[in-house]
Amino acid sequence: MEKSIEQIQSEALKELETASDPDVVKTISVKYLGRKGKITQLLRSISSLAPEKRAATGQKANALKKALEKTFEDTLKRFETETTGAEDRIDVSLPGRPVVAGSLHVLTQINQQICDIFTKMGFDVAEGPEVETDYYNFEALNFPKDHPARDMQDTFFVSDNIVLRTHTSPLQIRTMEKQTPPVRIIMPGKVYRCDSDLTHTPMFHQVEGLLVDENISFGDLKGVLTAFVHQMFDERTSLRFRPSFFPFTEPSAEVDILCVMCRGDGCRVCSQTGWLEILGSGMVHPALFETVGYDTRRYTGFAFGMGVERIAMLKFGIDDIRKFFENDHKFLRQF
Repeated sequence: MEKSIEQIQSEALKELETASDPDVVKTISVKYLGRKGKITQLLRSISSLAPEKRAATGQKANALKKALEKTFEDTLKRFETETTGAEDRIDVSLPGRPVVAGSLHVLTQINQQICDIFTKMGFDVAEGPEVETDYYNFEALNFPKDHPARDMQDTFFVSDNIVLRTHTSPLQIRTMEKQTPPVRIIMPGKVYRCDSDLTHTPMFHQVEGLLVDENISFGDLKGVLTAFVHQMFDERTSLRFRPSFFPFTEPSAEVDILCVMCRGDGCRVCSQTGWLEILGSGMVHPALFETVGYDTRRYTGFAFGMGVERIAMLKFGIDDIRKFFENDHKFLRQF
């Protein structure tokens, strides 16, 4: 019997050494400690021994049972510890996971660049409400009651007298009402018009400028805008002024720049003309000065306005304005 006990112990330990996972350990445990296991059968056979041998043999068999139970338990815990450690272990040889940093939207970048150029020229930044009265958005800017810009197809009307501003020009009137010349401001902000296609969106961004002082001429306007174009694009970019009409300026001019794609040779982008329209400008109409109480014989001024999206499209060669608002990361990451 003693030889049988030692043999069972040796066989159990040998099988346990070759166990490769917890399931194998459990199988071996059932083989030796289960209801029909070898240890259980051994304990049951003790009753068939001579009375003087039962006690000693029983003690050895129970000691073997407890020893194997402890060994199986420790082996299972070792497997669990190794598995948990593998999951939690940090492999320092792996490359790090980069943190993706956000960035300013391309329109925000261009807007800030425009404002930086003009603030370095001495302009202050003015801001105002996006929901405006008819007076500030149209009437005070010399828009007659029957002007086409007041049409429902062009303007978002909140009520008969309240609109979503169609330009940031109302800030010209609001500023001149509160400030005597000299006035030198730029007016960045969102504006709204009923228009949507490849080059227009219902909401877009503008930056307008106003300078009022004594002896201000069209030559001053040309000099300021030439400096702006050269800093926004490059000094090789020529510009030209074409006669135009705006109710709040007289004379008025559209400003074109040499096509950034073909450099004036003519291409699809510039419709073979070699030029691209970039902004509108002109000398402030005397009617605006009369509205705010400025002496029209003493003061003159100029104003200009540009679309931020338009500048960005020309600067980066973008052909669809809607790309700015589609939140396509592949597009936005380029800037």
